[in-house]
Amino acid sequence: MTTIYQNPTLEADKCSDSETCCGTEGCGSSSAPSSSYEGYVEPDTKVPPKAQPLMREVSVNGIAIAEAAILAEAQLHPAKNPGEALKAASTALVIHALLVQEANRLKVTADPEEDGDGNVECQDDANIRALIEQEAKAPQSSEEECRRYYENNRERFCSAAIYEARHILLPVSQGDPTSEEKVRAQAKDMIAHLVKKPSDFSSMAKEFSACSSKEHGGNLGQITRGSTVSEFERVVEQMTPGELWPDPVDSRFGFHIVLLDHMVPGETLPFDYVKDRIAAWLEAASWSRAVSQYIGVLAGEATICGVTLDAADGPLVQ
Repeated sequence: MTTIYQNPTLEADKCSDSETCCGTEGCGSSSAPSSSYEGYVEPDTKVPPKAQPLMREVSVNGIAIAEAAILAEAQLHPAKNPGEALKAASTALVIHALLVQEANRLKVTADPEEDGDGNVECQDDANIRALIEQEAKAPQSSEEECRRYYENNRERFCSAAIYEARHILLPVSQGDPTSEEKVRAQAKDMIAHLVKKPSDFSSMAKEFSACSSKEHGGNLGQITRGSTVSEFERVVEQMTPGELWPDPVDSRFGFHIVLLDHMVPGETLPFDYVKDRIAAWLEAASWSRAVSQYIGVLAGEATICGVTLDAADGPLVQ
């Protein structure tokens, strides 16, 4: 058979060792094409590559805050995403570092205190508390300022309205749309009956209600905002005494048939009764502003990397 083409590389492979070359014509041991791997150096896999940091360095006056500390602090700052949590954590730790450094500079110290749960603050936190008490001064509110706040916010100083209501609770099988529609229809039929014969409310509550109030004709006693579920409260607050609500009230417990018996409206509390409370609110707000301004001054004098503090955004200390 005639050879049309002879690959010289194959012939070269037969005598790749020049010392034992056969010497035949065309052997090519000294002229064979060099390997494409010539000069290749195997990478050193003994030492793993160093992991890149998750965030840029955060420091206060040249003192870095460890990434591990920021990640741990982020667990205390619920946020929409990890980035926001890390930003909040970095800001909190920068403020803490600012205050610790200033307390050290001014040689401000205090004995750690214990809270009502038996937790004792660390030395840095004790020093920060003493520093703020010493440096962040907040003016006390005058009686005139308290009265002005009272007059501008009278709705905040009302006693809660008191309602006396009855209900019939019809439970629904969870996750069963058929049951929900069936119970809703049953509630509507019962409301239609009670419109004609309201005197039957107590007996129907005792027969059909799934609430323990059925033993008292469905009477819940005197209730105020916060004592029942919000869906029930929203309806009761719209009713007038003697009114039967025309539709079933849907809540997580089922469907309620609601009748309001009595209502005592809330009354505006006298100024002397709430004066001390108003003064405490105003002084707390004033103290918060004073602390924010103080931290803003410290931040303006410090070299901070990785975080921007802006006291104008709101209170910087929780």
